[in-house]
Amino acid sequence: MNQTVIKRIAVLVSIGRHPVSGVPRYSRNDAAALSMASQLAQRAAGISIDVIHAADSDNPALSEYLALGAASVTLIETTVSHDVLPALQAQLQAYELVLCGSRAESGAGSGMLPYLLAARLNLPLLAGVIAVTAGKETVVAQQYLPKGRRREVALQLPALLAVHPLASNSLRYAYARLCRGQIRKQIFATHEAAVCDSAQTWTVDTVKAAPRKLAAPEKRSGHARMQAATVTESRGGKVVQDGSAADKAKVVLSYLREHHLVEY
Repeated sequence: MNQTVIKRIAVLVSIGRHPVSGVPRYSRNDAAALSMASQLAQRAAGISIDVIHAADSDNPALSEYLALGAASVTLIETTVSHDVLPALQAQLQAYELVLCGSRAESGAGSGMLPYLLAARLNLPLLAGVIAVTAGKETVVAQQYLPKGRRREVALQLPALLAVHPLASNSLRYAYARLCRGQIRKQIFATHEAAVCDSAQTWTVDTVKAAPRKLAAPEKRSGHARMQAATVTESRGGKVVQDGSAADKAKVVLSYLREHHLVEY
């Protein structure tokens, strides 16, 4: 096995949500981060993995990470009105590598936690990681790029990696591990936490209906549409340059009425 300077790996996990039923479950993105940490521990000796979750209360879905292979889960209990960043900052001081998902599947899933946490810990951050290998003093991460491209980036340790949702997950659910593991609770002192006042930080507003795009129905055949994609042709439009604003508005209104886009 390779000798690395990585001794402790922290995996930050959150509570996910089933896309159909909405039932709380483990986050698939965070499970991919746990799988990545497990692969690093298998390749090198002496690496310990700590799974950490910061929330205001215990969630039954948190125990599913035990079934996926976590020996234990550290639950840092905070209140709803306090930010979790100070609690995580105090917990992650002695780790060489921190892994987390790109964003949460439920709640305030803005995707800003890895960036804010890396700024607090003064760690280099690499997002969109799909694979990682450990060296003597660095980690080499494979980063997902648009259009199927990939690139390898070497980071000095300690570092924080945000795992891409398309990263592979080799973990398997086992009920025996769920019964054997345990959730360790830690209470973070509220006087040390920074108050996150939602009334001052966020503005909650009702959802507004998006404007409907007015488009004339397509009446051409499939063959005609394929020809239009390769040959530049006139669509039969009308350019109105002369006349007053009222005359131009009448032309637009007649077009909308002709194609039944308005009912008046």
